[in-house]
Amino acid sequence: QVMDPELNRDIVSLGMIRDVILKNGHVMFKFVLTTPACPLRGELQKWAEEAVAGVPGVKSVTVDMGAEVQATHSVGRQPVEGVKNIIAVASNKGGVGKSTVAVNLAVALSKYGARVGLLDADITGPNIPTMMGLQQGFQADVGLSIVERYGVKLVSIGFLLKKGLAIIWRGPMIGTGIRQLLHDLPWGEGGELDYLIIDLPPGTSDAPLSMAQEAPIAGTIIVTTPQGVSLEDALKAVTMFEKLQVPVFGVIENMSYFLCPHCGERTDVFGHGGARAAAEELGLDFLGELPLDVRVREGSDSGVPIVESDPDSPVAQAFMEIARRVAAQTSVQRFSAEATTPG
Repeated sequence: QVMDPELNRDIVSLGMIRDVILKNGHVMFKFVLTTPACPLRGELQKWAEEAVAGVPGVKSVTVDMGAEVQATHSVGRQPVEGVKNIIAVASNKGGVGKSTVAVNLAVALSKYGARVGLLDADITGPNIPTMMGLQQGFQADVGLSIVERYGVKLVSIGFLLKKGLAIIWRGPMIGTGIRQLLHDLPWGEGGELDYLIIDLPPGTSDAPLSMAQEAPIAGTIIVTTPQGVSLEDALKAVTMFEKLQVPVFGVIENMSYFLCPHCGERTDVFGHGGARAAAEELGLDFLGELPLDVRVREGSDSGVPIVESDPDSPVAQAFMEIARRVAAQTSVQRFSAEATTPG
């Protein structure tokens, strides 16, 4: 038996092995992973090939690798039509790079071959249009609709707001707006989304609370910087999601350090390692650290995420690795929930 070390089950019982053909000692089969961003893709293929090749009479093995993302369901929450998994990116504190993480995570997952959406839930401070190279208010005269950019389907209330205009809504209106963004738009048009990334606003009040209560969130990612104050706020966000029974996938430390582009010297501008220590203390996964890099800021301002503009750079590769871990966590969460569901 070949075991998936992250799901702790063998690949046959997981339904990964399909369409097996045996002809004159030659074996062909499909190996369908739970995500195209599987971090163990190469290892799993090798183990499967070796296991089959070791069967007496087998002369050759041909494996057709593929992926099929399974949907996560939450009891008591209304599914979003056309969306398999919702992943929320939260911080509880502004200025830590949460939207930057959400944008690059979405583009990274798309580059792995997943169908991805990005919802800007920061109703009063939408930044996604700028970060994805779209003009503020470009849909003001035609009505809100989903657009595609860098392989990602996205929507933001900022599409309706011309530059300089502000939304001044009380809590109930914000909750209504979030429900409409989730349920009144055709997210699955052209094919069901594997992942919908939601960029939550800072804090633990109206918008994050409405989203956590309304959406069947597969898991949440907490973004923080190494500073003590930021870590304290991150802890509050973890507490909120735990109280709402929303899984927390782990913690990302953004602006973890700065590497001088001239001499290569490393400087821990805001300290270092606090997020990892906090994650360990809380029993959460540490999903990765991201350096303070001027190209990330330039990409956000120019509307071209670093994962798109410079995919081979160290920071882009760090985003890609985080995306793999998040995809793996989503699969683990889905199968864990399935195993604990009665009947």
